[in-house]
Amino acid sequence: MDRAQKEKVVEELGQIFESSGVVVVAHYEGLTVAEMQDLRAKAREADASVRVAKNRLAKIALEGKPCESMAQYLSGMTVLTYSEDPVAAAKVAEDFAKSNSKFEILGGAMGENALDRAGVEAVSKMPSREELIASIVGCIGAPASNIAGAIGAPASNIAGILSTIEDKAAA
Repeated sequence: MDRAQKEKVVEELGQIFESSGVVVVAHYEGLTVAEMQDLRAKAREADASVRVAKNRLAKIALEGKPCESMAQYLSGMTVLTYSEDPVAAAKVAEDFAKSNSKFEILGGAMGENALDRAGVEAVSKMPSREELIASIVGCIGAPASNIAGAIGAPASNIAGILSTIEDKAAA
């Protein structure tokens, strides 16, 4: 890899560190190509990404970034799992680590906050952006449907009463 390619990789990694909601660092020593492809596929399904990069280049890219403190986890054979959603990458990494003992999560970063192993696990248990939006919409929609039901119910009750009165008057 020549200097220009290295500079390009450092720039790409810098963008990842700045724009990602969460970055998880893990060791992947011993994983097969098929297992790595499986990890990448799971990440794609969750709108996350997986990237293997040289630790030295990643450390250079971290310089001056809010999540610079996660550089301590960049040693050995590391892989980065990241996403814009502050939860998606952590969920993917945790799920994969549960099913594969060779994938060892070291830590990561969420914005300016460095995460240790327990921090990544805690983030993975949080609801995702889509789950939060769905619950908020449900909370907003429930009172509206209750109001519509309350407004509609008296009208149907009145119509039923009027129908009964008509039947009695006709008889």
